[in-house]
Amino acid sequence: MKAGFYQFNPVFGNKKKNITSVANALKGIDVDLLVLPEFFATGYQFTSMEEVGYLAETIPDGETTEALASLSKKYGMYMVAGLAERFDKHYYNSAVLTGPEGFVGLYRKTHLFFEEKLWFTPGNTGFNVFQTGIGPVGIMICFDWLFPESMRTLALQGAQVIAHPANLVLPHCPSAMPIRCLENKVYAITANRTGREQRKEGSCLEFIGKSQIVAPDSTIIAKAPKKWTSLMIADLKIDTALNKSINQYNDLFKDRRPEMYQVLVEQETK
Repeated sequence: MKAGFYQFNPVFGNKKKNITSVANALKGIDVDLLVLPEFFATGYQFTSMEEVGYLAETIPDGETTEALASLSKKYGMYMVAGLAERFDKHYYNSAVLTGPEGFVGLYRKTHLFFEEKLWFTPGNTGFNVFQTGIGPVGIMICFDWLFPESMRTLALQGAQVIAHPANLVLPHCPSAMPIRCLENKVYAITANRTGREQRKEGSCLEFIGKSQIVAPDSTIIAKAPKKWTSLMIADLKIDTALNKSINQYNDLFKDRRPEMYQVLVEQETK
């Protein structure tokens, strides 16, 4: 699989410009799966519910999903991208998967970060793995990375590649993702954004860039700088994600002992 990310600085509220930026970046490239940032078409720092309502879209018939589906069909590729979704009087921080066949699937962010909690409803889709023509692809969004259960759930369901749209402002994720990949033996593609947004007094967000592709053995295959627009593509040997063996005696998943993790279940039932 040829997979990659497009890291750039979206202009807040200008969907047409942001989608055009992606379309221009695709010209002349050969890729099977491309991951775009969280809220790639709208920008991130919303300031009111009215603003969220104006920029959010229905899925799959909203303009952003339709544009992504059109690009996927045109180039014969799969794309994962984050956007603001409107559904049944709720707003979600969501990501869509599109492919040569059009719209494939939807994920709604499980773990909301910071002021996202003011505008969005926690996701209710669960962590699903999508069977595509290029292999099993799982999706999580930004802050989901900090919860090990996110990637483990996707890996246990057979994900070989995890697409990770992000708008990272905390510095830790680029260092943590190799461990997440190692403890699940999967590939992960984190597509972050660059730039800064200060759309209200006293609240400046500076995005850290550093998008990256990580292999199941924790090797960083590709990594973007902090401040520059970057499109990076790597060859992934995704079948290596099927092998959970550590040595002749240990298997990452077979050695799990769920009965010893009972506290995880008990906390949920309290």
